[in-house]
Amino acid sequence: MHAMLYDGTAPLLRESELPDPLPAAGQLLIDVHACGVCRTDLHVVDGELDDPKRPVIPGHEIVGTVAALGAGVSGFALGDRVGVPWLGNTCGHCRYCATGRENLCDTPGFTGYTIDGGYAQRTVADSRYCLHVPERYTDTEAAPLLCAGLIGYRTLSMAGDAEHIGIYGFGAAAHIVAQVARHQGRRVYAFTRGGDTAAQQFALRLGAVWAGGSDQAPPHTLDAALLFAPVGALVPRALQAVVKGGIVVCGGIHMSDIPSFPYALLWGERRVVSVANLTREDGAAFMRIANDMPLKIETTAYRLADANRALDDLRGGRVSGAAVLAMR
Repeated sequence: MHAMLYDGTAPLLRESELPDPLPAAGQLLIDVHACGVCRTDLHVVDGELDDPKRPVIPGHEIVGTVAALGAGVSGFALGDRVGVPWLGNTCGHCRYCATGRENLCDTPGFTGYTIDGGYAQRTVADSRYCLHVPERYTDTEAAPLLCAGLIGYRTLSMAGDAEHIGIYGFGAAAHIVAQVARHQGRRVYAFTRGGDTAAQQFALRLGAVWAGGSDQAPPHTLDAALLFAPVGALVPRALQAVVKGGIVVCGGIHMSDIPSFPYALLWGERRVVSVANLTREDGAAFMRIANDMPLKIETTAYRLADANRALDDLRGGRVSGAAVLAMR
């Protein structure tokens, strides 16, 4: 099979021909149709995440069909369309797994990071962590649901019943979660890089009531701010924008250092929290939402062989919506 590998020697993937993987007990062999290109993949390739599998096939927003079943698999059949998310497996017995917090498992496996992922024609995945994907979406549209959608959903959930929501960094996750927030009757304020009028117009088309640069003050104080841009300097800016009792939710796996800021920005029971991974319950809940409401998923498609260009476009902020590798 054809695959793109990261071996840690350069911030580039290399094209490789590899034998098809074989499904072990409990695993699915999947013919990959599409795989989203996530900022986490960029963090892996740029060496910003510790100890990836080396070499590793990146990619954790995988959509494909079941080509073979390992022993003991239930819930899937040959030919089923399946989605593979970031959370690849957990231990099932640590204190976090035992209390419904498998996203914090002490010894997890992550697709495209510690487990080979979807920048390939075929992959294998633990069937217990795979998801059925709503039929209303094409393969390319469905791929971003597996991380941008899922992590965005968990990030929004941590904002509770906040009515006025600020979203900092209007990329793949933001463009999905903004639609969910609007569907729930919330008011969305979009913050982009200064001068990025294209992203601001994109946000307004998706229902944001205001869009501007991240250095601007919104026209209404925020009950919550969701940060998807991996820029630590946005934390104090967001704290300045939220009301007393408000929350700033950092939705990324990696962020640059947060600069020092006056305690007055935090005072008033404001909170700063992070989102770590996802649970299978998150996956099932979000797929129900995606099935029930017609999310508009904007994608930019690339060939598998152009994965390095897709990553560079993401790095340079040149992708509108979500970048996706389309295998056919």
